Amino acid sequence: MSGSNTAGGAMTPLERGQRSRATMMLVLATIGFGVNFWAWSLISPLGGDYGARLDLTGFQQSALVATPVLVGSLGRIPIGALTDRFGAKLMFPLVSVLTIIPVLFIAFVADSFPMMLLGGFFLGLGGTSFAIGVPFVSSWYRVSKRGAALGIFGMGTAGTAVSAFTTVPLADSFGRQAPFVLVSAILAGYSVVSYLMLRESPDRPKPAGSFVANTASTMKLAVTWQLAALYALGFGGFVAFSVYLPTYLVNAYGLTGTDASFRTAVFVILAVVARPIGGALSDRIGAIKVLLVSFAATGVFAAIDAIGLPLVPIPTAAFLGMAATLGAASGATFALVGQVAPPNKVGSVTGVVGAAGGLGGFVPPLVMGATYDALGSYTVGYILLALVAFGMAAFTWGPVRKAALRRGEAAAATDAADPAAATGGNPS
Repeated sequence: MSGSNTAGGAMTPLERGQRSRATMMLVLATIGFGVNFWAWSLISPLGGDYGARLDLTGFQQSALVATPVLVGSLGRIPIGALTDRFGAKLMFPLVSVLTIIPVLFIAFVADSFPMMLLGGFFLGLGGTSFAIGVPFVSSWYRVSKRGAALGIFGMGTAGTAVSAFTTVPLADSFGRQAPFVLVSAILAGYSVVSYLMLRESPDRPKPAGSFVANTASTMKLAVTWQLAALYALGFGGFVAFSVYLPTYLVNAYGLTGTDASFRTAVFVILAVVARPIGGALSDRIGAIKVLLVSFAATGVFAAIDAIGLPLVPIPTAAFLGMAATLGAASGATFALVGQVAPPNKVGSVTGVVGAAGGLGGFVPPLVMGATYDALGSYTVGYILLALVAFGMAAFTWGPVRKAALRRGEAAAATDAADPAAATGGNPS
């Protein structure tokens, strides 16, 4: 199949079946991503509780909530490469099952700061599920539809919002172990469902060569590092706020843990909704334009929050604005991945780019915690965020735009020579 056209422009039954199957795979992948992200985010809403119970400093509390982010980020590099080789049908259930172990460890075994760090380290495995879903979804959709499809898949980050909404109420009502037991059961259920129902796309490219050789060649691609830089701010900023915003709101504004968690959930939901919008806009007007506007606006909102005004209304509006722009930037970045990454390296590129995004979320909480301990204020952290955002807007308009133009011209030449290459044989 080279497209979705018959003589009358309608899809054939075979093409309709292929599109329906692609939609089902997208839904299953998004659910898996969301469930694993829920597990990945379990520590953050209880950060204040752990801080008080274990008598942690601000920096220790930041390290506790950021450790899963670090491991979930770096782990995306090998998981992405393994997904290229073995496929999501194996990797999704495998990662989901393995994530149950640290979830239960934290619930029933960890009772000190070192033990919590150990549990958080392995809890990061849930965050690697992102590198499984992106190449899987990409293989089911043609290039012109991938921005929207990957944006919808990215809504699995709503797992963070679910965690923010439910973890503290469940712990208060049924005991601290309750949210961990619930998530473990859901992970187990998804593992079975995904193993039985996931199917690889018939157009899924398979890499040639060894795991090490493919990873090394991916690292040599300039586009890999350009996309990584974009995602380090777009998704990294989202992760940083989703894990540290509860702590920030408690420390800076004296909110209760429950109030701070609900406000964080609103931030997360808005970012999640903005992500597919960013992907769809990228399909329509171009990812570069979406990224440029998003990063410039993020810089403005960060500068507003640096002033230290009362939480309502201006800083709250700025936080919500950042949620929208960071979400849109995340969606636009992976729209760009689907367009410029070599087809047989989408998983490997996703792993590196996803790792950069997670690392981008690991550093800011540590900076925020350290500056708050030293200065009793978060102003410096927001100033640094504003400077980085403006710098990334300039980087997008310069090297990234030029590289995308070169890749687009090369792809256009390929499509002219072989029209089927534009769809990969997939009508979806």
